[in-house]
Amino acid sequence: MRQPVPAFVHWPSWLAGMAGASAVLLGAFGAHALRGVLDPAGRELWHTASQYHFWHALALAAACLAPDGRGRRIASGAFAIGIVLFSGSLYALALGAPRWCGAITPLGGVAFIVGWIALGMALHRVDKPAS
Repeated sequence: MRQPVPAFVHWPSWLAGMAGASAVLLGAFGAHALRGVLDPAGRELWHTASQYHFWHALALAAACLAPDGRGRRIASGAFAIGIVLFSGSLYALALGAPRWCGAITPLGGVAFIVGWIALGMALHRVDKPAS
């Protein structure tokens, strides 16, 4: 008989799916709907935002494969926060948000770095056979 799994255990995988889907959606939106709307600088910002969004959605999916524990939780949260802050601020800047929004971007970059370090730690702690 299957034991019920608490809902909080599934949030990273749900978030990874949503992040991946939104990366594809926003990438396509930028490539097609905003083609004649954004200037070259705005297109470059959008492209950078969607690239980081997509790669870190994949990193979030990889975090779901790590053993459950503190490292996995930190990595998942940091990647999600990084996507919102880093990519979100670049998307906003591309659409004409005030320049001060650019000050948010490095905070997202720090979150990405924390996520990668936490993911590395989580994967490093995988039980290895005794030698």
